[in-house]
Formats: sequence, structure tokens, C-alpha cells
Amino acid sequence: MLRRLHLEQPDSFAFTPANLAWAEAQITKYPEGRQASAIIPLLWRAQEQEGWLTRPAIEGVADMLGMAYMRAVEVASFYFMFQLHPVGKIANIQICGTTSCMICGAEDLVAVCREKIALKPHQISDDGNFSWEEVECLGACANAPMAQIGKDYYEDLTAERLGEIIDELAAGNVPVPGPQQGRFASEPASGLTSLKEFDSGRTKYNASVQRATDLGETIKRIDGTEVPLLAPWQKGAMHQPAKPNVKVLDAPLDIVKETGRIDEDKAAEGDAAESTGKPEQDSVAKDPKGEPGPRNAPVAKTSKASSKAPQSKGDTAGSPGRGKPAESGSTANDAATKPAALDTARGGKADNLKLIKGVGPKLEKLLNSLGFYHFDQIASWTPSEIAWVDDHLEGFKGRATRDEWVRQADTLASGGDADSAKRV
Repeated sequence: MLRRLHLEQPDSFAFTPANLAWAEAQITKYPEGRQASAIIPLLWRAQEQEGWLTRPAIEGVADMLGMAYMRAVEVASFYFMFQLHPVGKIANIQICGTTSCMICGAEDLVAVCREKIALKPHQISDDGNFSWEEVECLGACANAPMAQIGKDYYEDLTAERLGEIIDELAAGNVPVPGPQQGRFASEPASGLTSLKEFDSGRTKYNASVQRATDLGETIKRIDGTEVPLLAPWQKGAMHQPAKPNVKVLDAPLDIVKETGRIDEDKAAEGDAAESTGKPEQDSVAKDPKGEPGPRNAPVAKTSKASSKAPQSKGDTAGSPGRGKPAESGSTANDAATKPAALDTARGGKADNLKLIKGVGPKLEKLLNSLGFYHFDQIASWTPSEIAWVDDHLEGFKGRATRDEWVRQADTLASGGDADSAKRV
């Protein structure tokens, strides 16, 4: 089935702050160089925020992951879970039309959608509440015919039952998903013939349906209030409230609990120590195995690169290689301060910042626009300055910390090559 982007597109897309934090946390699940593996969860999050998957959203996610736009479009257009057209405000109903469902009455379900919603797929109902489409196999063949509505399957459907479900949704109710003719899951319709002990001690519904009914609202889209976690995939990390002012992604690993959440008391102590000028105990944090140099490790307040850098006209005394005096940045992180920047590259020639792993042409141009042209500038950033930079890397927030730019720049400023910088 041909799937194309909608002809009418919004001008732009941006994740809400909470969804952006969630998306950045998802990226940390994957090894360096494999960030593109996060494409599906990030596209899904964008779709749930907007209702459908727009071209600016696809391109914005591609920018976050360093992917070519076409690669992201290929993923979005391949999977039916991604809606490339505007959908109904209440629900988009996906009717499975492949072999098992077709044999068992999928065409009757399509007829109901044509009658109650709109004559053609991808059209929105007159009241704006519903849309529908026919999709390829959804993998519930034993419970054919079926449809997916929101996040859940509605199985063993009849035309009459689908009509009732649409009416219930229109009235503001959420019908119980799963089999609609009394089956628990995918056992024979006539009842169990073996393993009958399975009937004892089970929940009212199968695991998927029980989870849906426990949540109480299975067609609701993500509204951006979900808790962003540093490691949401770790056991025990889900459904725990977080303090909104804690910047999860920038916290060093030595203040992360085993659950993957921020130890907010220690984080507050660290902020207080920095604001009072208390010296750090160590310039390099330790990861849980005791190895130096974790991904989010804080760096020393000074670097050997900064002491070797030539001082240019207009540099602040005692700050070699720096130009304009630092300004306070107004960011979500109150402790973040803008590093001193240069109006232009020293001697009219900027360093090749693309030698830093994680910096491509677009990021190099962005760094130059912020006044950063040389390795020694980056090497001398303090933790609070790194926080400011991370917060101002539009489309790449958190990249400076995640890829350890300061350490790489320190090596490059000291005469090391790109390969040795990447191995720090």
C-alpha cells in the first residue's frame, strides 16, 4: 500500500520540554554511533504529542539522531503505526484487511467505518472525532477479524460490535479492548480442551487487556506530563514522580541511583557546592564499575589546554584563548553560565571542530554562531558552562556532555589527533 506524506504540513515541530527530556533519555539506551536505533520510539513520541506524524517532526527527530531525512521518512512510511495524515481527535481505527481477517469479515468492518466515519480511508469524520484506514496484518489472526484503536486491539469483532464501540467512544467512554465474544485470549472459541488449570487464579482479563483497563484510558495520547527518566528502561524506574527542576540528562553518574533516577538530594548538594565555589573532590567521576570517564562525568575546572592557548586581543586576563566576558544564561538549569566567546576566530582561522566526535557540519556551524571556534575554548569549559552549551544546542541538546567534548577538545588542543581524542 502506497504511503505518502500529507500534502499540507505545519511550518515547524518541537518536542515539549518533558518529551524532549524523555527523547534524549531514550537515545542513551544505545551505544555510541548507534543513536539511530532510537528512531522508532522518538517518532512514536512525536506522533503521540501531535496526533499524527508531520514532516517537520520526522526531520526534527532525524536531526536529533544525526540521520539523513530520507532514512527517517523510510521508517515512518514503512510502519502502519505511524500516521502520515491528520487523524480524528478521539481515535483512528485501523482495520486489519489481511487474509485471516478478510476471510472472517473484515470487509463488513470496513463497511461500518464507511457508514459511521467517512466514505474513504484517511478522511476525518464531519465532527472531527474519527478517522479510519485498512492496514496490513496486525498479528492477531487467531482472533480475526480485528481492529487496532489507539494502543489496543479489539478482537473477535462483528460489524454490530464495531458500530457499538464507535458509539461508545463518541460518548466519551473507553470500551474494554481484547476479545469481544467472551474469550480470555486466543484459546479455542469453544473453550479449553487441555491445560484447564490455566483457568484457576487468573486475572479477569488477559495481561494486555488487564493492563489497559488498569490504566483506564487507553486511547489517550501522551500529553507531555510523563516523568522523564535518565534510564527509563531499567527495572523499577517507571512511574516515579520527579522534581521538575532537576535536569536529568546533565547529572553525573555518581549521583544516579541504581534505578536510573537522579538522587535529587545529592544533586542539590552538588549545585550548592558549585554555587559557593567549593572545590570539587575529584575532577573525574567514577562509573558504577569504578572506571574513570563515564559519559556524563564532570570535568576539571581548568585544563592544560587552556594554559597553553595563545592570548588574543580582548581576552580576559587569566583566561587564555577567551574573548567576550561570560554572560549568565537564562536556562532551565539555574547554575548554567555561558562560556566566554569570541566575535571571530583568532587570526581569522577557526579550528576544525568536526574532528570532535559527535560534531558534524551543522553542529560546527552552530558552535561558531555561539562564538566557539577553537579547541582550547571548549577544553576550558566548566561543568556549569557545559550545561549552558548543552541547553543551547538546538536539536542536539545534551550532545556536549554525552560525547565528552571537553575531553576530546583538550586532547586536540594539546596536539593529539582525532583518533586519540575519540578514545578518551
